[in-house]
Amino acid sequence: QVQLVESGGGSVQAGGSLRLSCSISGYNSARNTYTLGWFRQASGKEREGVAVMDSAGSTSYADSVKGRFTISRDRPKNTLYLQMNTLKSEDTAMYYCAAALGTVSAQSLFIAGVYHYWGQGTQVTVSS
Repeated sequence: QVQLVESGGGSVQAGGSLRLSCSISGYNSARNTYTLGWFRQASGKEREGVAVMDSAGSTSYADSVKGRFTISRDRPKNTLYLQMNTLKSEDTAMYYCAAALGTVSAQSLFIAGVYHYWGQGTQVTVSS
């Protein structure tokens, strides 16, 4: 059973930076491949994909965060990161780490329903 635990959220002023971390356990890389991603959900809105990384390390980003956010992974530490720079008030949301077992098609990368495992979330608040 894959378990995901996020950390690193907080309050920051617009233009600032935060780095989110997602500790991954129960992950069997010898037997399975996973697609990992970061999603966010603002109050009153649907959960949306922000950045994803497939098992080969290829990354994809939502248009709203391209050039500002970077997803990365430290395999020995089993940790997924999301570096967020030049934060805007519209980035305020609960951020979730997610994992999908196997390969996710390109058109489904940002669809929350295809991901099997989720963390509890970490809140990011950006004040203008």
